[in-house]
Amino acid sequence: MNDVKTYELQVAGLTRHLPLCPIDDQTAIAAFIMFSDVELTVACATELLKKAPECDVILTAESKGIPLAYEMSRQSGIKYILARKSVKLYMHNPVGVDVKSITTTRMQTLYLDQHDLEYLSGRRVLVVDDVISSGESLHALEELVRKAGGSIVGRAAVLAEGDAAKRDDILFLEPLPVFTKE
Repeated sequence: MNDVKTYELQVAGLTRHLPLCPIDDQTAIAAFIMFSDVELTVACATELLKKAPECDVILTAESKGIPLAYEMSRQSGIKYILARKSVKLYMHNPVGVDVKSITTTRMQTLYLDQHDLEYLSGRRVLVVDDVISSGESLHALEELVRKAGGSIVGRAAVLAEGDAAKRDDILFLEPLPVFTKE
């Protein structure tokens, strides 16, 4: 790895400098955080909607996908649903799927309650996230849609990290490299 401490990203007509974060002794990733960056969130949502197939509902995972899904929903008028990382008191008959993300050190579970599962049934679902990397979060969301009886019509993210950029089953605005020591 060279002495670069940030990565310059150009996406949706904007430039951002992302801090590099080591995930082990040999590898670092650029931290892409949409929280609090309204300009970036609005611009990325606009561009993703141009690429997205027709859908009935947008599904994302807590938490970094929330601002993007919300803004895509606001711009399009399409409802969005959030898969939660823990069971909440208001949830009725929640269903969970385990997921191991590259940015989280431990196994997590994503949950939808009975109401959301029923809403997804028979609907065309666009799965949205900020970054697709290993695809584990995406897989967990797809499993929840399958359990609900919905159909996945697209998988979309602002960035495809590392080998995810080679996938032909996802829509994304820009690739994001993984940084390794040389």
